[in-house]
Amino acid sequence: MKNKLILNIWMVVALVTSAKAQENITYQRPVAAIADLVEAPLTPAISISPDKNWMALLDRSDYPSIEELSRPELRIAGLRINPDNFGPSRNNFFVGVKFKNLKDKKDYAITGLPASLQISQAAFSPDSKKVAVLNTTPTQIELWVIDLATLAARKITNQKINATMGNAMSWLSDSQTLVFLAVATEGKTMPIKNRVPAGPVIEENLGKRAPNRTYQDLLKNAHDEALFDYFTTAQLMKVSLTGGESKIGAPAIYLSQSPSPDGQAILAKTIQRPYSYIVPANAFPQKIDVVDLNGSVIKNLANIPLADNLPLGFNATIKGPRSHAWRADAPNTVYWVEAQDGGDPKVKADIRDKVMMSVAPFTASTELVSLPLRYAGLLWGDANQAWVFENWWTDRKERTYMINPSQPSNKKVLFDRSSEDAYSDPGNPVTKSNAFGRQVIHINKDNSVLMTGQGSSPEGDRPFLDKLDLKTGKSTRLWRSEAPYFEYVVNMLDPVKGVFITSRESLTDNPNYFVRTIGSKNITQLTAFPHPYPQIKDVKKQVLKYKRDDGVDLSADLYLPPGYKKEDGPLPTFFWAYPEEFKSKSNAGQVKGSPYTFTRLGWGTPIYWVTRGYAILDNASIPIVGEGNQEPNDTYIQQLVASAKAAIDYGASMGVVDPKRVAAGGHSYGAFMTGNLLAHSDLFAAGIARSGAYNRTLTPFGFQSEERTYWEAPKVYYDMSPFSFADKIKEPILLIHGEADNNTGTFPIQSERFYNALKGHGATARFVLLPFESHGYRAKESVLHMLWEMDQWLDKYVKNAKPVNAPGQ
Repeated sequence: MKNKLILNIWMVVALVTSAKAQENITYQRPVAAIADLVEAPLTPAISISPDKNWMALLDRSDYPSIEELSRPELRIAGLRINPDNFGPSRNNFFVGVKFKNLKDKKDYAITGLPASLQISQAAFSPDSKKVAVLNTTPTQIELWVIDLATLAARKITNQKINATMGNAMSWLSDSQTLVFLAVATEGKTMPIKNRVPAGPVIEENLGKRAPNRTYQDLLKNAHDEALFDYFTTAQLMKVSLTGGESKIGAPAIYLSQSPSPDGQAILAKTIQRPYSYIVPANAFPQKIDVVDLNGSVIKNLANIPLADNLPLGFNATIKGPRSHAWRADAPNTVYWVEAQDGGDPKVKADIRDKVMMSVAPFTASTELVSLPLRYAGLLWGDANQAWVFENWWTDRKERTYMINPSQPSNKKVLFDRSSEDAYSDPGNPVTKSNAFGRQVIHINKDNSVLMTGQGSSPEGDRPFLDKLDLKTGKSTRLWRSEAPYFEYVVNMLDPVKGVFITSRESLTDNPNYFVRTIGSKNITQLTAFPHPYPQIKDVKKQVLKYKRDDGVDLSADLYLPPGYKKEDGPLPTFFWAYPEEFKSKSNAGQVKGSPYTFTRLGWGTPIYWVTRGYAILDNASIPIVGEGNQEPNDTYIQQLVASAKAAIDYGASMGVVDPKRVAAGGHSYGAFMTGNLLAHSDLFAAGIARSGAYNRTLTPFGFQSEERTYWEAPKVYYDMSPFSFADKIKEPILLIHGEADNNTGTFPIQSERFYNALKGHGATARFVLLPFESHGYRAKESVLHMLWEMDQWLDKYVKNAKPVNAPGQ
């Protein structure tokens, strides 16, 4: 079947004497050295039960086929819906499940599950005795429950689940009842589009500012609105494990449904009209209600208007209340946030946000805390402690406060730092499951908490487990990852006894799970997942550290082929990166990653080419720095080129990088980088750019970390656009893009127009458009063909590149 599928590849090979317009070829397969790695078995995912007695081992699905990806799909209101089963059309699944008992360390299989299993969501019950799963079939999504006492599964309702908006099922705190969203199309038929329009589509703005970034898959007309209503409207229901199910209220479009910790009410967020044709569904008007288990409204908390006119800026938000949620440590208390600056980060204000709280029956509200920066989250502990987070993008400020919910007048600063400063990151508090089955901060009797973090340092990431004294603020290190391993805390089995699960890996060891105890060197291995790619077990990895010409410290991960020796001479090299913006040179120069991590091979990695005799410079740091009042992108090109040059020069000084045979590559913002490197330097023999944006005037209200609009900084937008300098690109460039890319700003037209500009100026270029693919590529045929294209390009224009001005060039 797959050999008959046709891939449209638009190409030009702009040589001196000839040019091709396009060609149609079937999907191609790369050499076995690459294809075998793509098709290697995937390591299972895990989940730990709330009571710490069970580890779920979930087998991950392989790449779907192009036939699966080509099935009917609705692209409306920022959603991608499978119209055949009322679920998301692009989902990752678990195709098998078993459970490890953490006491006897044995694995147990489950009986009664469907032979063809596709789990999209799995959730332990609060008492850890059962697991609810959503199983996806071609025609419906089903709700199943696994009983861990009997190790058997059963479908508990014949209702079809509506998962178009996500959050389709939840446990109540009794662990005997589930609430879920059911398809609500009884007595209805899917709207059919009239071939003859009733009139034009008209949008109008009456003098109000409504800047928005570019979104894809939006509503376009009344028929789209009707389809949106038909597929997203759901009936909220409850079902008991002992039998019986009932409706909760009338059908609605549920953005979310969240049961209260005591299981007596539901916080329902439903979408209302009018809809918008310029923003996705999550910005549509919302009604926030607390309802009882019969669907009667206990309290209407808020009616949030259409959010199509937010102010500019990353800290911009809506006016009025937002972010409603249940307090995790109380039976029936709702909290939310209210902007005090109109949601506009450019408005001067001493207080930006206030966090409010209301206890059932929700007749009154109280202020929990006021924040000078923008609210960024809240973690509940107990009646006397909660942590509140705030941040501010402009100066990268980040603070954590400790508050007493019972006496909310004061707040204590726990951490005050830059979000860019990875070395000072204190980590996150260890949580536990409380009586309601909700995660809360685990507070020790001596008023301390355990903290886990990535442990970034000049020697690389070394994850840790700390004890933080909440009274003195003193932190004590209890455990730290040690060479030659990269190991991090996954779960605290017993915070009191100091027993915890880690994931441990090395350059040659696949990640596996172990049990440790604080203060002991003894470890117990829980899993023994084999090395999925034994053929590259001997690949050499090294973290390089070097400097840019302005003194900024840089780093990159260097991979060398198995058996490579320095006397073999310099190698053709694949340089792969993704630029990041910073407000501090010192923070920009911090080391990222670890020299001891296992070599993982995702579909988009450049590491495949280590099997083809290349040196790989992966994760090469490209910091774009703007200190003080200077914005990072004011000198983007200079810093970009200087960073790439520093990496190549350092690799060449080691004798492993052939500076005449280096390819630049990247995905998304990395593709944008690649276009700019070829336009503004002669460092590279060729480039590969996947799913990028190349003309910044097509993203006029900001992009990536750029807050300024095109009209505020037209020169920046022009200078940063490779499209503006298409006439300067002389090195061969391969453009690859998904035909259905829905990522903000990277629509396929970006590659189409860039390719046309390159073609018009006689560049050597090839444009590959992958049918049905989005921003990330999913179908096995697409991934294998992409790798074939890249391998051909690298082989022709890098490894075996002819000298400049050689015959035939």
